[in-house]
Amino acid sequence: QVQLVETGGGLVQAGGSLRLSCAASGRTFSSSLMGWFRQAPGKEREFVAAISASGLNTYYTDSVKGRFTISRDNAKNTVYLQMNSLKPEDTALYYCATRGSNAMATTPGRYDYWGQGTQVTVSS
Repeated sequence: QVQLVETGGGLVQAGGSLRLSCAASGRTFSSSLMGWFRQAPGKEREFVAAISASGLNTYYTDSVKGRFTISRDNAKNTVYLQMNSLKPEDTALYYCATRGSNAMATTPGRYDYWGQGTQVTVSS
């Protein structure tokens, strides 16, 4: 069984920064694709970013390119999401997820395991 625990959310003013962390346990973290998703009230869960097992390949949704950076530390079984220049529209519950493959994926249904989420609120 895989367990994912997100931390680092909070309340920040527009233009500010936060770094989310996701600690993984229970499987071979270093061979798995890791992703971040978010879900705002009344909206569907949407893809934010993903990183390959080696960390060499990353992918971002257009709205966060240039502002967010995904990274991972396989020695610590942890994936990060550095969020800069935050906007009110970034407000959402942010989830970490992984799948039983290293193939890049951007749809929630292709991920097998999820964390409980961490709330990010950006005030204007």
